[in-house]
Amino acid sequence: MLEDNPTNWIWLKLFCLTIIAALTFEHSQFDVRISEFFYNNGQWLIEKGEQPYAFIFYDGPKALLILLALYLISVLVIKYRQSSNIASIIDNNKTSKFIVPFSIREISYLLIVLIVVPSTIALLKSVTHVSCPNHLTLFGGDLPYLNLWQNMLAKTDTKCFPAAHASAGFSLYGLAFLPTLYKYRYRIFEIVTVLGWTMGLYKMMFGDHFFSHTLVSMLVSLTIACALASVFFKRTEHNYASNNHLHTNRYQH
Repeated sequence: MLEDNPTNWIWLKLFCLTIIAALTFEHSQFDVRISEFFYNNGQWLIEKGEQPYAFIFYDGPKALLILLALYLISVLVIKYRQSSNIASIIDNNKTSKFIVPFSIREISYLLIVLIVVPSTIALLKSVTHVSCPNHLTLFGGDLPYLNLWQNMLAKTDTKCFPAAHASAGFSLYGLAFLPTLYKYRYRIFEIVTVLGWTMGLYKMMFGDHFFSHTLVSMLVSLTIACALASVFFKRTEHNYASNNHLHTNRYQH
C-alpha cells in the first residue's frame, strides 16, 4: 500500500477496496459470528462505560489525539512566525527541541488528515443509518437485522457505520506518508493499525460496532490519508522514487 512508485494511484485502489469491503462484509453472517464472541447469556463482554476500560481505550486515546492536534497547530503557528520573522527564529532556538522536525507542508497535511478523516466518517454515519449490534433483536435489542441498503432506505435514527472512534486512531496513518518519516513508514503503518483496531475492538466488546464497521473505517482513513498525500507530496514522492532508481542503477553498473 505504501509503495515507492508515485504513478500508482494507490488511493484509488484503496477506495475500490473500501467499496468492496463495505458491500461484502457489512451486515454479513461473518459480522454476526464475530459479535457472538462478545455476547454470551444475554450480556456483552464488558459494559459500556465500564472503568478502567473506558479511560484506557476511549477517553484516554481521544484526549491524546486532541492534544496532538493542538500541539501541531501550535507548532504550525511557530513555524509560520519563524519563516517570516528572523527575530522569532532566535527567540525560538531554546524551544526548538520541543518542536517536531516536520515542514509546514507536512504539519498542514497531518492536521487536515486529522480533521477530514473523522468528518468523513461522521458524514457516512449520517447517511447509512446502520444499527449497532446492541440495537438488534439478535443481541437483545429491538431493531430488525437489515443490510446496508435497507438501512439507508429505512432512515432509522441509528448511526453506527463506519466506526467513528476507531477512525480517530486510524487518522494517524497520515504519519506514514510524511517524507520526513519515509524510512519508518511500514513500522508506522503497523503501529497505527494496531492502535485503530484496539480502539475498534473495545467498542465491539459491548456491541457498539460490527467487525465490518471498523474494517471500513480503517480503509476509509487510509484512502483519505493516501489521497491527500498524493496532493501534498507529489513532487517529493517523485524525488524519492527518482533517487531510489538512481541508487539502484548505480549498484547495477
